[in-house]
Amino acid sequence: MEDTSRVFGFSRAKGYDLIRRRELPCRVLRIGRGTRVVTASMLRVLESGEPEYNSVHAECGTPSHNTIPTAF
Repeated sequence: MEDTSRVFGFSRAKGYDLIRRRELPCRVLRIGRGTRVVTASMLRVLESGEPEYNSVHAECGTPSHNTIPTAF
């Protein structure tokens, strides 16, 4: 999160606040108790200037019906 915060120009605390409110403009993965920003998503946002949010329903935490599953 430190690198992402530095690139976007805000503090680490602000970055986590944006993640919590689902307002960070790039995709985020939650792995166990950890949070990871998808680097490719961050680069696309920086290049295009367009936000790329996670396709997850805030109410239930499940992927929306039009998302394509990603294999790890």
